Amino acid sequence: MTEGDGQAFVALFSGINVGGNRIVKMAELRAFFEELGFGGVATYIQSGNVVFRAVSSDAAALRKQVETAFETRWGFRSRIMLRDLGWYERLVANNPYPEVANDPTKLHAYVLEREPTGEEVAPLVERCAGPERFEVRDDVLYLHAPDGLGKSKFAELLPRLLKVPATARNWRTVLTLLDMARKA
Repeated sequence: MTEGDGQAFVALFSGINVGGNRIVKMAELRAFFEELGFGGVATYIQSGNVVFRAVSSDAAALRKQVETAFETRWGFRSRIMLRDLGWYERLVANNPYPEVANDPTKLHAYVLEREPTGEEVAPLVERCAGPERFEVRDDVLYLHAPDGLGKSKFAELLPRLLKVPATARNWRTVLTLLDMARKA
């Protein structure tokens, strides 16, 4: 694949390089994507964010290909949320909290494996007593945590309550990855 060919994608890995476990060096992850034949490969911070170009436009097939090859290479499974540039642009455009977007450590996007049902969201509504607030739009949960994610009891409960696989990124990371994908 030559530079500029194909469509831009963002791959968000879940559960790598957290607490000194499941260590994957970003240089190795970049090389891995290149070995799979992807172009324009770039990574951002250690939490497993990869921007790349692929000739295929089938995000689901690409995700499966990457997940399978990743597990073979590293010996453990990492759930990957893989989305194309258009989807990622909608994630940013649909932000229900534009007034806090300039404080990127307080705003987070949870990329969900699929859109949750009303029944799946209901326990979150019941447990979100503030100061946090959230909104689900399609397959993204936007969380405004005014005291930061680390101090948020609601954010701690969120993965257990929602029951839909997800991976979260703060707004600074979201915007950086969008910029990278646009330049890929």
